[in-house]
Amino acid sequence: MVFTLHRYIFRELFKVFVPTAIALTLILSLGIVLRPMQEYGVGPRQVVSLMGYFLPVTLTFVLPIAALFAGALAYGRLANDNEIDACKASGISLATLIYPGLALAIAIAIANLLLSFHVTPAFVHRAEESFKADARQILFRNVQRRGYYKPPGSKTLIYADHADMHNNLLAGVVAIETRDGTIGRINTAETAKVLFDLSEERNEVQITAYNTYQMVSDDDLWFHIPFISLRPEFGPLMRDDIRFKRINDMKEIQADLMRFGPVATLARQLYAQFTAELVAQDIAAGIAHDANESYELLGEPNSVRFTARRSYMQEDGSVELTGGVVLAEYDTKSKRHLRTLRGAEATLYIEGNEFPPVMTIDIYNAQDRDTGDLVMRHIVHGLIPPKKIADKPRTGSILEDIRPQAISSALASGPGSKLSSLQNALQRAIHLTLVQIKAEIHSRLVFGVGCVPMILIGIGLGVIKRGGHLLSAFAASCVPAAVLIVCLMSGYEMTRNVSAKAVSGVAVMWAGFALLSVLVVVIYHRLLRR
Repeated sequence: MVFTLHRYIFRELFKVFVPTAIALTLILSLGIVLRPMQEYGVGPRQVVSLMGYFLPVTLTFVLPIAALFAGALAYGRLANDNEIDACKASGISLATLIYPGLALAIAIAIANLLLSFHVTPAFVHRAEESFKADARQILFRNVQRRGYYKPPGSKTLIYADHADMHNNLLAGVVAIETRDGTIGRINTAETAKVLFDLSEERNEVQITAYNTYQMVSDDDLWFHIPFISLRPEFGPLMRDDIRFKRINDMKEIQADLMRFGPVATLARQLYAQFTAELVAQDIAAGIAHDANESYELLGEPNSVRFTARRSYMQEDGSVELTGGVVLAEYDTKSKRHLRTLRGAEATLYIEGNEFPPVMTIDIYNAQDRDTGDLVMRHIVHGLIPPKKIADKPRTGSILEDIRPQAISSALASGPGSKLSSLQNALQRAIHLTLVQIKAEIHSRLVFGVGCVPMILIGIGLGVIKRGGHLLSAFAASCVPAAVLIVCLMSGYEMTRNVSAKAVSGVAVMWAGFALLSVLVVVIYHRLLRR
């Protein structure tokens, strides 16, 4: 008899739970994909696939709400129709009648924990792979529709008059590179070939532009270059967000922070800048010893030797060479001399954040000694720092090599302004990453196990408010659910706050769960005493 009764109650619960879950899932799924549709210009086919990939994200929030609604309405109807009273008169206790609702609550809690810790991160990563696979179509569609495109997370804005997706060509191209919120370099080209280099950790748009003119914001002159290759890089869209990491991934990041993209990127930038300042220090030491002694940087395909009277670091992290700079360029493999340029100044800077770092030298208003021609600007890419500098850190770990103590001991005059800024940014990123992992783990746990008291409260209020409107029980049970969510959000932000203690944020999260548990005890103590 009890089994038949439980089966009947389960049927009543699922009659409300299933359609509610389906309706909420459709509504929230459409809301989630609106942003990619507007921002990235994804097409109808991608929208359908994205809805499938983001389904676990939606279900994480939909299942508890649908179960709460089903519990309040199903048990409220049973109480309103005096079916619960009839069961109690037959000797069946209220606790026995609650078993189906408790089973549903536990099932939802387990499903929620599995979704949040394992399923959702896996599907989000698949969504990103799907997006990357359609990156070419998205770029050309945005150029055709809006006239420009900005790769997500990139500092390059690409304008074009015409886009030929079939041949991967853009015509009438203007590429604007930004640095710290300001325009850094402007490139214009008649045509550009666009290819994508997409991998697990690295995403690049390869733009080979022909008949190009280039201007740096600090200059007022345009330089003609036969062709130029731009490689604006954009990071993973969601993979580098702790909120979409599996529990195993978070544990691996805690063990090795270089596994987390934002930290690894900052660490490589810091290492590159550290290398630049070591090179600047080495050049300055050589100049102090003998101003006529040349400094050599090997590269691929060309290498350089140069002399300068003065060398100093600039605020942007580059090395400024002044005082009669003489630059000799030669082919690395054949050692064949290519040209010798003499100019008033040159700039040596790190090219990107590759590891190991690669440098570029840029000489302005130089004269070619062999031909006597005036060269407004000449750039040599792909230069490698000297071996004595590249081999200086030997710990085998980038984070160990760029510790503040290691940097201070290696740089006689201390770190420059940009290096110090990167040090502070890296320390902050490491701290935020560790506390966010802690906050994410506890918030998922609290929300998952919190489903049980939340649904039980809805069932209890459904029975208590038997004489009122059925929806009033659901409305009343939403208040404790809202309290739990507020505690989760407040505790999460407190944990991420640099000035606050992480322990206090975690305590606030679990305080919400404890409050709901106390409320469950109070409600069912009242019901069982009737």
